Amino acid sequence: MLEKCRDAKERWGGVSDIIDQWLEQRQHLIRVLFSLSDCEIGKPLNEQLEQFCDLLMDYLSSGHFEVYEQLLREGSDYNDGSVEKVQDLFPRIQPTTDLALDFNDRYGAFDNPTLREIRDFAEDLSRLCETLEDRFELEDQLIEILHNAHRPAAAEA
Repeated sequence: MLEKCRDAKERWGGVSDIIDQWLEQRQHLIRVLFSLSDCEIGKPLNEQLEQFCDLLMDYLSSGHFEVYEQLLREGSDYNDGSVEKVQDLFPRIQPTTDLALDFNDRYGAFDNPTLREIRDFAEDLSRLCETLEDRFELEDQLIEILHNAHRPAAAEA
């Protein structure tokens, strides 16, 4: 029993740390996102936008290549049908990734924008905010289904 307890701690303890770090990354991303609305056009906006795009890419990468994989592995190990429950979430997350990547490609370097580009930027930023809000909700569902549901079982092991 002690061995199972150690195995569970080793297996799931890291997942919690990964999720905690990822959610902290999300909070930082949101803070920088909101700070964009207070920036002046020019160098201050460019610097904030570059920082935001870097954070956005880091957040997306962490989600796809670390957190989702860990959550799916956890769900598979428990073999309780939770992986099947989240299969409809991934196709709904992908368009949010695509929109965020497009935003990064378009505004990662926003030097000397025209008035039209500034208007487009404001519209695209608004759309990105809405999309990220949807994404965060879907990701929270992933965590709820694939991780939080297993916490009591992991603690008993």
